Amino acid sequence: MKGSSDGGIGVALSVLDLAPIVAGGTAADALRNTLDLARHAEQWGYRRYWLAEHHNMPGIASSATSIVIGHVAAGTKTIRVGSGGIMLPNHAPLVIAEQFGTLESLYPGRIDLGIGRAPGSDMRTARALRRTLGGGGGDDLPELLAELRAYFDPSMEPFVPGVRAIPGEGLQIPIWLLGSSGFSAQLAGRLGLPFAFASHFAPEYLLPALELYRGSFQPSAVLQKPHVMVGMNAIIADTAAEARRLATSGQQQFLNIIRGRTGQLQPPVDSMDGLWSEQEREAVERMQRYAIVGDRDTIRERLPAVLAETQADEVIFAAQVYDHAARLRSYQLLAETVMGN
Repeated sequence: MKGSSDGGIGVALSVLDLAPIVAGGTAADALRNTLDLARHAEQWGYRRYWLAEHHNMPGIASSATSIVIGHVAAGTKTIRVGSGGIMLPNHAPLVIAEQFGTLESLYPGRIDLGIGRAPGSDMRTARALRRTLGGGGGDDLPELLAELRAYFDPSMEPFVPGVRAIPGEGLQIPIWLLGSSGFSAQLAGRLGLPFAFASHFAPEYLLPALELYRGSFQPSAVLQKPHVMVGMNAIIADTAAEARRLATSGQQQFLNIIRGRTGQLQPPVDSMDGLWSEQEREAVERMQRYAIVGDRDTIRERLPAVLAETQADEVIFAAQVYDHAARLRSYQLLAETVMGN
């Protein structure tokens, strides 16, 4: 990956925002912080600002993902805003076509529709969302996706004759497939769609999934060659020691996931010793294999290595940082170091 002429590393950067609700905070606080971060990200030159669908999570405020996308798009001017992702098996494709058709009609040329197949929560919550789990745990994604695309593209055979998505029909909304395994990678390749891999929580499958995607890729009207975006965790501070301290909030969150718990994002601690067992520490570190935690020099060392390994076209960064000002600073340092801004 070549550096840019102004000293940056030279790759497109985006933001993946989980709209974290921090301990002692509220969802309203989280959503205000989301818009503030999006406005700064736009100024710093980030390409996309994506929000993720999760449900029944006390620490995540973006469950009504389409609404939050509209909130961010309304409060910004140029940055692309989208989903990373919408969990399509949770929804009727017609509803998603109408929602994103509405967003694209309001903010033309700025909306991305990233699609995933996981429930975005536990099975009990999935049942509450879907009313039934008869869809096969997301294995029906190809059929749901075909229905969704047909609502946007009148040239495709309609799923239900006579049913149209208005707004939505005829709009060119980029559809991405998101994944943490090979299922969506192969589907994206077969359909000639861009693919984003969630290596921020499933790093062990990253390279096999990218190989599957590129190996199965068939050129389409959307893409003539594969296009990959890699999701990574990154927490950058003015000193590596401060970054490591800030990162303990995310480590506590991963630890809770391992233990089957959910909760609000906790303040950082000076040390994780005593909070986790040796086995838990190893598990968290495996989940954060591709995380970049440190200062500017850490970015300059780690990111080119990841780009060389993955040949990614874009990178989207998540940063679970308790303090909003520190989170802003992390994304600012990323932009300045990588893009030379």
